[in-house]
Amino acid sequence: MWARRALDALYWCSAALAAFCLFGIFAIMMAQMGLRQFGIPLPGADDLTAFLCVGSAFFALGFTFRRGELIRVGLAIERLGPQARRVAEGSVLVMAGVLVGYIVWWTGNDVLFSYQIEDRAQGSVAFLLWIPKLAMPVGAGVLLIAILDEFVTVLMGRKPAYVVAAEDRAARGDFSAEV
Repeated sequence: MWARRALDALYWCSAALAAFCLFGIFAIMMAQMGLRQFGIPLPGADDLTAFLCVGSAFFALGFTFRRGELIRVGLAIERLGPQARRVAEGSVLVMAGVLVGYIVWWTGNDVLFSYQIEDRAQGSVAFLLWIPKLAMPVGAGVLLIAILDEFVTVLMGRKPAYVVAAEDRAARGDFSAEV
């Protein structure tokens, strides 16, 4: 189905952006280390590294959620029968959707406000702050889409991808993501 492929591509692209941010942090740190040998500072490196840390965290959310690798306590829900579990999963996904929607709304407003006032970083390089702040509503937006995706899956009576992923890991004897 084209919608499934498009959503999976969205999650993958968001994870790729997170990986790019991590690589950017590595590249900046290596450049700082190399330039330090010659007594040359790298202006704005601390700010840029901080921006990339936020990007790596937010861009990874949707992909990580779908793979069942976000922290999830299943102590109570795993003891429920199939129908009760479906209701509980749906309820929790609705609450998560509301919370993440709230985060998307406020971080989006913060980006818009920073853009309107031309907010700039106070460090050695005056970065326009709305650009790195975009990682928050975009990454949280991808997470919101993933939550809605899983909610539809639960409504259709199927297991969410994060449950399937956890079951696959358990079948392989990998309990590294379980709490």
